[in-house]
Amino acid sequence: MTDIAPTIASLFPDGLPLRLTAYDGSSAGPEDSPYTIELTSPRALSYLLTAPGDLGLGRAYVAGDIALHGAHPGNPYGPFSLLKDHTDFGIPRPSQVIELVRALGLRNLVPPAPPPQEHLPAWRHRLEGLRAVTQWSRHSQERDADAIHHHYDVSNAFYEYVLGPSMTYTCAVFPTEDATLEEAQENKYDLICRKLDLQPGQRLLDVGCGWGGMVRHAAKHYGVKALGVTLSRNQAEWATQEIKRQGLDDLAEVRFSDYRDVPEGDFDAVSSIGLTEHIGVANYPAYFGSLRDKLKPQGRLLNHCITRDDSTKSPKAGAFIDRYVFPDGELIGSGTIVREVENAGLEVQHHENIRIHYAKTLQGWSENLVENWDACVAETSEGTARVWGLYMVGSRIAFERNEIQLHHVLATKTDENGVSGYPLRPGFGV
Repeated sequence: MTDIAPTIASLFPDGLPLRLTAYDGSSAGPEDSPYTIELTSPRALSYLLTAPGDLGLGRAYVAGDIALHGAHPGNPYGPFSLLKDHTDFGIPRPSQVIELVRALGLRNLVPPAPPPQEHLPAWRHRLEGLRAVTQWSRHSQERDADAIHHHYDVSNAFYEYVLGPSMTYTCAVFPTEDATLEEAQENKYDLICRKLDLQPGQRLLDVGCGWGGMVRHAAKHYGVKALGVTLSRNQAEWATQEIKRQGLDDLAEVRFSDYRDVPEGDFDAVSSIGLTEHIGVANYPAYFGSLRDKLKPQGRLLNHCITRDDSTKSPKAGAFIDRYVFPDGELIGSGTIVREVENAGLEVQHHENIRIHYAKTLQGWSENLVENWDACVAETSEGTARVWGLYMVGSRIAFERNEIQLHHVLATKTDENGVSGYPLRPGFGV
């Protein structure tokens, strides 16, 4: 078996954008590239060949069979900004398969077991134990809980290292270019509170509340009685302790619960910050209908979620994101969000894109991961830390290139007389 790197390079129709070296001593790609990807073992080759595109590359990287030179594994922004959109070389032509077998050996075309960080794909969910279809149908409560557990119940300490003191895992809003990540997260929560026009004594429901940042901010700064719900037990336990530590337990509460199981109603406001991505597009009517039913007349809903740049693309995430980061996650254009909110009987009052803020947020998280790399690896594993490094820079690049966006949609439960409670001009600034 010889000349591994040139053979792999031949699969890239536009050529390799950086340097590639392999364990057989071969190399390919521009010699002056500041970044080099090294295939350190035959397993790396097998991953690339048996799952072409981002999944095979991700598997090899997470397993440690690919080494990066010129970039930190916690923030591989440079090399992956060059590789992005160049990894989908698809299924080799028959002539290429013959060439690969001759050059690389038949055994490298046998799929290795994926790294342990990989979540079960959908088809394995359906086959596993022949469980009841209703139990494991896409976005059933049981399956949603499983998907949330996979991503969010990693380790609270790990998230503290990556997210910083705010423990906020959603897009920040930077008031200035030089604002810190913590200042931007505080500013985001305050903006949402102002969009919802929260007043002392009102009641807020925050669905998919994470570690309770919105709940605590609304209670502390706006005197609101706030209830947050999350499907992550780790998040709920951490949030409850932090609420008590800050002396907010008379106003704030976080429950380990599905939003569909909240018995209370007549809330003045509902916030959904980063939950819609987990709902599934087919479930939007039921989702927004449920949130509408939780509101009192003239109440407000703020939906904050990642969206695609248009609604014609498939909502399904890429293979790496689906299996390693957000199982069953789906994204769609903001127009679809607006339509479904309106179809649920709510009146959309304001619609805002804050895409570039998420690129800056992800940059901050990547810097935190690099700064706390050893502690993050010790808390979880190097494979898990590599998943995060790769996923965050990939997402950052996608936001920078306008492939995905982040939208706020503000709506009111306008009453039967057409009274919305919304002022002539919004008071939160635009």
